[in-house]
Amino acid sequence: MSSRAVGIAAGFALDRVFGDPTRRHPVAGFGRVAGALERRLYADGRGAGVSYTAVLVGGTALAGVALDRASRGRPVLRAALTAAGTWAVLGGRSLEREALAVAAHLEREDLPAARRRLTHLVGRDTTQLDASEVSRAVVESVAENTSDAVVAPLVWGAVTGLPGLLAYRAANTLDAMVGHRSVRYSRFGWASARLDDVLNVPGSRLTAALAAALAPTVGGRSADAVRAWHRDAAGHPSPNAGPVEAAFAGALGVRLGGVNRYGDRVEDRHVLGDGRAAAVDDVARAARLARWVDVAACVVAVAFAARAVSR
Repeated sequence: MSSRAVGIAAGFALDRVFGDPTRRHPVAGFGRVAGALERRLYADGRGAGVSYTAVLVGGTALAGVALDRASRGRPVLRAALTAAGTWAVLGGRSLEREALAVAAHLEREDLPAARRRLTHLVGRDTTQLDASEVSRAVVESVAENTSDAVVAPLVWGAVTGLPGLLAYRAANTLDAMVGHRSVRYSRFGWASARLDDVLNVPGSRLTAALAAALAPTVGGRSADAVRAWHRDAAGHPSPNAGPVEAAFAGALGVRLGGVNRYGDRVEDRHVLGDGRAAAVDDVARAARLARWVDVAACVVAVAFAARAVSR
C-alpha cells in the first residue's frame, strides 16, 4: 500500500480511538492565527475577504506541500505525517461523544442541561427548544458534520494527500468563523463560505450516498433515504447540508429541517423526510449510522489513495 493510504488509515484509527487532541490542537492554533489576521485585514467588502481566505488557505496548503516534499522518498515519514494530519483534521469521535452527551441529558429529563450542551454542536438559539427539537438539532448536526468533519477531509486526503487535508480543514474552519450570515461577515466572509461550499460538494454527495446504502444498519430502508435526498435536499439553504440531512432523515425514518432561530435571524430549512418527529432514541441511531458512514468513507479513501498513487 502507498504511504498516503497507510497514513489515512492510521489517522482515521487515531481519531476513532482518541478523538480530537486534548491539548494544543492544530485547528485551534489555526483559529487563533485566523482571528489575529482578521483583526488586521477586516474590511466590509468582498475583496478583503478574498485576500484573507487566500492567505490562510493558500498558506496552509503550501505548508502541506512543503511537508510532502520533505518526506519524498521517505515512505515511513510520509505515512506518519499523513496520519498526524488526518488525525488533526478529523472530528468523528468527538462529534459522537458530544451527540451522546446531549442524549444522556435528555434521557435524564434534564432539558436545560441538554440545551446548554447542544450549543457545542449548533449555532442556533437553543433556549426555547423542547426535547424533540433538541433531538432534531443533534441528528442534523451529526449528519452535517459527518460530511464536514470526516468524509470530506478523507476525500481530499485521498485525492491530494497532506496538502488537501490541511487546506480543506483551513477552509472549513474559516467558514465556521466568518462564513455565516451576519452584518459583519455578509461580505467579508463571502469568499470563505463559497470556497467551503465548493470543497464540500464531493464529500457531501459521498456522505449522502453512503448513508442511503447503510440505512439498513439502523433499521431503515435505502430507498427511503434516496427518495428524501432527491425530493427534499434542494429546499435546504445549504447545497451540501441539504443532501446529507435529507439522506439521514430518510435512513432514520424521521423528519428533520424546519424553522431555526439564530439570534435575531430566523431561517426556514425546509422539511426533510416524511417520517415522525425526531426523539432522543434517534440520536444514538444517527451516531451509529454516522459511524458506519465514517468507516465506509475511510475504506473508499484508502482504496482510492492506494490505487491512485500506485499508478
